[in-house]
Amino acid sequence: MRFPGFDEPWKEIKIGDIFKVTRGNVLSSALVSSEKSNGYTYPVFSSQTKDDGLMGYYNEFLFEDAITWTTDGANAGTVHFRKGKFYCTNVCGVLLNSYGYANRCIAEILGRVSKRYVSYVGNPKLMNNVMSEICIYIPSLAEQSHIDDFLLVLDKKIEKQRQLVDSLKKYKRGLSDELFSKNGVTDDWTAIPFSEAFELLQNNTFSRDEMSTENGIVYNIHYGDVLIKYGTVVDLSKVEVPYIKSDVSLSKFAQHSYLRDGDIVIADTAEDYTVGKAVEIAGITDEKALSGLHTIPCRPKLSFAPMYLGYFINSNRFRAQILPLIQGTKVSSISKSEIMKTSVVFPSYEMQSRIASMLYTMDLKIDICNACAQELIRTKEALMQRLFI
Repeated sequence: MRFPGFDEPWKEIKIGDIFKVTRGNVLSSALVSSEKSNGYTYPVFSSQTKDDGLMGYYNEFLFEDAITWTTDGANAGTVHFRKGKFYCTNVCGVLLNSYGYANRCIAEILGRVSKRYVSYVGNPKLMNNVMSEICIYIPSLAEQSHIDDFLLVLDKKIEKQRQLVDSLKKYKRGLSDELFSKNGVTDDWTAIPFSEAFELLQNNTFSRDEMSTENGIVYNIHYGDVLIKYGTVVDLSKVEVPYIKSDVSLSKFAQHSYLRDGDIVIADTAEDYTVGKAVEIAGITDEKALSGLHTIPCRPKLSFAPMYLGYFINSNRFRAQILPLIQGTKVSSISKSEIMKTSVVFPSYEMQSRIASMLYTMDLKIDICNACAQELIRTKEALMQRLFI
């Protein structure tokens, strides 16, 4: 697929023939501002892929309008075009060209082949000397300019949608804080120990070898925000859930927790701040077995409005109780006995329903906007497959 007026064959070039190949400098994270401010206006890029590698902001820049790639680590070979003045760390390689070849078009073309040249002996690497020898097919500068403008439009649409999702998430956090804040809790609210609000369900862990595509359904939880199949982070609505093999003893299967609507599953182990986060089970018509790996399954003893408990346990109000009880550093955990030291705060059933409804509405808006962002990304990828050879 080409723009009208362009039929000139694409030419094969070697990266080192048209680019100056260099890399960034070592920069301590302590010197980088997390937010853009007076004096700290130049973006700093590193080897990470989150936020397209944005590490923060600095008061100096190294390059302008260049292509970068990650030289070391898990993301080695990831390519980006960097518009404007920027700073990048020593784990970023940089391609410089003063004739206009440093653009989104070339970055996309290079990014589609660069991973093939990564060395995975030990720490993954794509060094400058290897990058210099990579050959790619490119169109004329005029056609590059058209493709670059087209990519810019797509990228702006994607970024705008991502910003909308982030804004909605921020608004929801503020709304949740307001709804569950101590200032918002009046004498009409009731506080009871966690043990009076919930019974802890028994659970047991199945191994991967004990799972197949037959018989009972088993769920697991990861990082406290989504239900997932064993060992995989996925959206529950899209997952092909694993099953228990038919030769697993019924006695072991019986030791599993069975989930039903309204049950709460809390993550008891995680590698980040999400330990203690929860999922409220909803929308299932029959009981489901729960794998006990990194989970604390609970069943309400009292009658609560649907979804209220899930939102409360994930609120900062409840999190303030959880944080002092979490153990560990790199891998954090919380035990069932520690969970029992917390309390549950709730208003009337009617108010519970209103709170849950407000937060659920925000979740729906976030899901819709996020789905739009993902569809734009898929659209871009489909177009890229037809634009580039």
